[in-house]
Amino acid sequence: MTTHEANFTTEEYRQRIAKTRRAMAARGLGAIVVSDPSNMSWLSGYDGWSFYVHQGVILTLEGDPVWWGRAMDSVGARRTVFMESDDNLRGYDDTFVQNPDKHPMQELALLLTELGLETARIGVEMDNYYYSAAAHAALIAGLPGAQIVDSTALVNWQRAVKSPQELTYMRRAARIVEAMHSRILDLAEPGLRKNDLIAEIYATGIRGADGYWGDYPAIVPMAPSGLDATAPHLTWDDRPMKTGEATFFEIAGAHRRYQCPQSRTLFLGNVPQKYRDAEAAVLDAIEAGLEQAKPGNQAQDIANAFNATLNKAGFEKDSRCGYAIGISYPPDWGERTISFRRGDTTVLEPGMTFHFMPALWLDDGGLEITEPILITETGCECFCTTPRELWVKA
Repeated sequence: MTTHEANFTTEEYRQRIAKTRRAMAARGLGAIVVSDPSNMSWLSGYDGWSFYVHQGVILTLEGDPVWWGRAMDSVGARRTVFMESDDNLRGYDDTFVQNPDKHPMQELALLLTELGLETARIGVEMDNYYYSAAAHAALIAGLPGAQIVDSTALVNWQRAVKSPQELTYMRRAARIVEAMHSRILDLAEPGLRKNDLIAEIYATGIRGADGYWGDYPAIVPMAPSGLDATAPHLTWDDRPMKTGEATFFEIAGAHRRYQCPQSRTLFLGNVPQKYRDAEAAVLDAIEAGLEQAKPGNQAQDIANAFNATLNKAGFEKDSRCGYAIGISYPPDWGERTISFRRGDTTVLEPGMTFHFMPALWLDDGGLEITEPILITETGCECFCTTPRELWVKA
């Protein structure tokens, strides 16, 4: 049993496992090895910064999940997972860590054999940040009689509709990101070094809001200015902020690993007309997209409405304008399932959560005004109350 305050009840974990097993059975899988730390946590409760070594959660069609990882991390597993038996915690010794002469997957193969899976059809997350080509080769070599198949995103898709407790954590994260944006608006000014502002963003995010502590976000703050803001994923340096430049802040509040990302853009000085035109176009397009964010519609309906409105105003966006969010670990706060883009026919359901991300990158800067949203029974709810506008400070 977990020895700290559990994030969820054991009953909720069992509901998640039952849902996942139905998906496994539909694919003819006797077991899955989950290496994505978000999926590991969602299925078992495990929470630790140990995903730089090989680890996983093994789920079969009966019994509790088995946590597997570096032996020293089994202590953290005991403190965080819901499983009560030590038989469900299996660690490999440290000689397997970053050793070119042997691989942890050799030990995993022996464990799967011990569990009676040496000839089973086993799913692994092949297209995953945490599962390497060497890991796959070692696992296949260690289980010559098993059928190892790709089950990437099988668990991710089970996470799409959030429980009431998950939504509570996301709403707390929303209060945190609101506080982070408020702190930015208070402090940002010409001459302020960007790294000093980022330090304040981090401090605000970790202190939390409304009495709830802040967890670490799955992505670092992205806060490029001027020409750097013509690119989507640059971070920061020590250069001072300047009059006449736009800076977008793509940040997230986080609580108990649940992420609530939101972006806003700040212009220092007099705003050029093209930024006002872009702001008006984006705000109108956001409203058009939000009108389509309701149960029964498809994910692409939001993107199509957004893009049609944006195009009428003379702007284009060639990338997706949103994606599913929830529990996450570095390097990504998305769930890697549903996207707001043409061709995604996923039907929206109450309880699904997204980052509606209608960013524009211009020839001399960027404009990001985004909203984390929840699909409700009748439409959608924006998690945050941050003013939806281009911010301006003289």
